Amino acid sequence: MESDQVSPARSAAAAAPVPASASSPVAASGPRRLPDAVSVRALCEFGARAGDIDRRHGPGSTLELGQEGHRLVTARRDPSRQSEVWLTCDCDGLTVRGRADGLDATHGVLEEVKTHRGALERLPANQRSLHRAQARVYAAMACRQLGRDAITVRVTYLDVDTGREAIVDEDCTAAELMAELHRLVDGYRDWAVKERAHRQARDAALQALAFVHPEFRTGQRALAEHVYRAARHGRALMAQACTGIGKTLGTVFPMLKAMPAAGLDKIFFLTAKRSGQRAPLDALAALAAGQPAMPLRVVQLQAREVACERPGKACHGDDCDLARGFFDRLPAAREAAVAGPLRDAGDLREIAAAHGLCPYYLAQEMVRWADVVIADYHHVFDARAMLPALTASNDWSVGLLVDEAHNLVERARRMYSASLSRGDLQRAAQAASGRVGAALMHLLRQWPAAGDTAESPEPWVQPLQDACRVIDQARAEDPAGRVSVGRASAGGLFSGEGPHADAPDPVLDVYFTMRSFLRLAEAFGPHSLFEVDTAADLGSGPALTLRNVVPGHFLAARFAQAKATVLFSGTLSPGRFEVDLLGLPKDTAFVDVESPFRPEQIQVRLAPISTRFKDRDRSIEPIGRLIAGQFNEAPGNYLAFFSSFAYLDAVHAVCQARHPGLPVWRQSRGMSDAAREDFLARIRPGGRGVAFAVLGGSFGEGIDLPGGSLSGVFVATLGMPAVEAGNEAVRERLESLFGSGFDYAYLVPGLRKVVQAAGRLVRSPTDRGVVHLIDPRFARPDVRALLPGWWPALSCVRGSQAASLPVGSD
Repeated sequence: MESDQVSPARSAAAAAPVPASASSPVAASGPRRLPDAVSVRALCEFGARAGDIDRRHGPGSTLELGQEGHRLVTARRDPSRQSEVWLTCDCDGLTVRGRADGLDATHGVLEEVKTHRGALERLPANQRSLHRAQARVYAAMACRQLGRDAITVRVTYLDVDTGREAIVDEDCTAAELMAELHRLVDGYRDWAVKERAHRQARDAALQALAFVHPEFRTGQRALAEHVYRAARHGRALMAQACTGIGKTLGTVFPMLKAMPAAGLDKIFFLTAKRSGQRAPLDALAALAAGQPAMPLRVVQLQAREVACERPGKACHGDDCDLARGFFDRLPAAREAAVAGPLRDAGDLREIAAAHGLCPYYLAQEMVRWADVVIADYHHVFDARAMLPALTASNDWSVGLLVDEAHNLVERARRMYSASLSRGDLQRAAQAASGRVGAALMHLLRQWPAAGDTAESPEPWVQPLQDACRVIDQARAEDPAGRVSVGRASAGGLFSGEGPHADAPDPVLDVYFTMRSFLRLAEAFGPHSLFEVDTAADLGSGPALTLRNVVPGHFLAARFAQAKATVLFSGTLSPGRFEVDLLGLPKDTAFVDVESPFRPEQIQVRLAPISTRFKDRDRSIEPIGRLIAGQFNEAPGNYLAFFSSFAYLDAVHAVCQARHPGLPVWRQSRGMSDAAREDFLARIRPGGRGVAFAVLGGSFGEGIDLPGGSLSGVFVATLGMPAVEAGNEAVRERLESLFGSGFDYAYLVPGLRKVVQAAGRLVRSPTDRGVVHLIDPRFARPDVRALLPGWWPALSCVRGSQAASLPVGSD
């Protein structure tokens, strides 16, 4: 059933439901997009790269700054120069195509523009040679298209901070350029033929793909049909579906089935946590097991600190043997990787080890040849995300699957927020040498003058740019990039991707923070808040903070880039929340999938004990009695959730002191993976005890307990953020943008945590149990409206459990 439609959906009545077996037809949708064509960038990256990985001195500019830089160069050129010129060339049976930055047919100049930050001398030779190869391929195509015998090949490097250009010109004949193009095509042709065969085999297999089980679960087929239609019609969908319905298989299967007809090149399956990547890998493995010949290539991306085989080494050939000669050994590893279908992180790690390569960068290379990519949110939604850049440069048609999508708003807010503290700046100034130290000290002296009460980061932009420019110059003049006292190898840490976790340096940390702050300051608007915190915080001192409130300003382009997007979770109501905050298309559809569970499986009891902060001390004893009373009446395993560790610890201590026969254990701050596993291991079928956890933490969602493990859940909070100045500023901004500021800032995020936590209880049609909602505000109509529709009506605590419970006044 569909409810809470965000906007009128396009009619999907004519769309075929998702096929469940090989006998189901798949409609055609025009010519297939097979790899008989290649972009200039992809061709050059395949055949013109050699030598080491070297990420010390990347371009350092965002896509937006790059586009602005291109416009600046265009404005400086002769009117005869055309910008963004589409060029194609049939070469030995392969169509090479791409958009050249500039072509001046009158003067015979083909121009490629590359933006960077800092001294050009720092740009590695392999990157400059790749830029040269791209320009020469475009020039060859231009000569053929214009009928020219010769042309000037120009690579222009623009420093986005200074606006200065460095121009490298070559006068070339058409014959030499065409010969070079033919050499690249010769090297790529065999691979293209294999890729064409793979695509044909993949699409044929997906058309015949059958569901792995004889029947869909209740609600699972409806979910699959909605996903299939969204993919076929190229639209965005939010799907709210209970845990236990089989959401992963119910979204992956129909998206795969839609790939041939929808012309999708790739599926990106995105997760909020690393632990969430196991489910899609298992679902894909199960689908492949049902059709062993299915040639589906899957690549799992991991964070660098997880995948790194050389902790403490920097990502360049001077320091790491796995980066040295990476591109020379890549072709053999690439052949080995595509020989097998499913490639999780462990598979690729073995291939990387066999060829002496870095597994982190091998996985990134294999994205180009994968059908399904499993990755964290940041691989698509972060400002410097790799997958959108590859999608744009290769013109991929992509389907997005976003798991546990209720997490995306907060994750994206963090991606587009930055904070610079005076204390960190002071430590960096003390550690820096020479003029870098002087520049940082000058920035410190300017701190009060820049305006502690400013409502915009504008007064800070120029001082920060000046300090960064000095650091850039110092790095350029010292081949090792040393800017800190006593840091003999600091230059190895300038990876272009942030400070190296294994060798922290205060100057580097501040440098990358300043760059991040400047990047966000350049895009500052109503979507973000600027705050100057003048209070000392754990020794860090006052801080400048750019806090994003509406990540949709940044994410809308990501969703627009995808052909089809499906966000799914057990808690996505009301749908307008994501549409407004994430920048989803206005015609995004919302479906509330029928629950497979029945109201009689769960009792929902209201305990009118106020958990407001002012009442918290008085609530500790009654909550302890409530928990002990429930356990005594129905012994079993229970999870009890609280708003903070302090609250948790207080109730836990009371339970131990007043109810010594009650088995209890608790979540602690900074738990290791082993400690988390021990915590969960005690919640087993047949066990007895109460596990205390923090709402919204690692045990409030994303854990899959075996059926029958839990007898009940206590939630002693509405989960809403504390009412304080920062959150009030967010509420006011959201109120001005969308109305309903309190709902957007407090109520909806809080109640989603509550529902997620309660969702740990009923995971299968045979589970039974009780949910205690502890706070009188749960009885309010606006709060009840955000609870699952399949839940039974709230009932007040009765019997021995109600003895001496204080009734709140809310």
